[in-house]
Amino acid sequence: MIVEYKKEGKIAIITLNRPEAYNAVDPELEQALGKALIDFRDDDTLWVGIITGAGSKAFCAGADIKQYFSDIEKSGKKGWEEPANHIRSLNIWKPLVAAVNGIAFGGGCEICLACDIRIAAENAMFGLPEVTLGLIPGWGGTQRLPRLIPGAIAAEMLLTGRPINAQEAYRVGLVNKVVPQPQLMATAMQMAELLTKPSPLAVRAAKQAMLEGKSMSLHDGLVLEKNLFDYTLSTEDFIEGRNAFLGKRKPEFIAK
Repeated sequence: MIVEYKKEGKIAIITLNRPEAYNAVDPELEQALGKALIDFRDDDTLWVGIITGAGSKAFCAGADIKQYFSDIEKSGKKGWEEPANHIRSLNIWKPLVAAVNGIAFGGGCEICLACDIRIAAENAMFGLPEVTLGLIPGWGGTQRLPRLIPGAIAAEMLLTGRPINAQEAYRVGLVNKVVPQPQLMATAMQMAELLTKPSPLAVRAAKQAMLEGKSMSLHDGLVLEKNLFDYTLSTEDFIEGRNAFLGKRKPEFIAK
């Protein structure tokens, strides 16, 4: 399968599976990834997702240049009609963890940027080299990267195409942890398990407030936060969380 999609309890594991091509994204993989993400979004039994790549060399080397350039050339001057891109446009309020097992360039880096928490193997590299091809990132890189790391570093990466290694990515705040390659998936699973402990509805509301609030004024962001706060007050999970706290026991959230 070009994208392996496994469900382990409340956790979905999505693996890009073209190791012979450094897990580069071709139209088939893009479609399969989108299908997996939609299923993850809509499956009420799943609370957290992990995205990783097959093998030990690459998370994802970006778009399959030969394939996409061929499609672009065939489109001529009419402009390229790209298939629906779920990395750019799909709103998923469930938390996503990127387990970056090697190079993450171009679209691969943008998949990482679309995740909420990034854990990198020591051999991971992050880069957006599109300008060296006469292009710019098209899956959200120009918008997400400057929102995640200092502007000057983002500008250098976007304007020169220069990649950074895992340690520099950690230093500038792009990744949460750097671990030895053999420990990567275990660490990602530990993080995913940690994310299943709070109320899933509260986690999703917090993510929505955080991400949507970035494009708002402080006033509008605070209104959004208040509306989502009121929503969480109306949930059964809040009642359970309150009762568990008062009863000095662990809560058992049900996502309702």
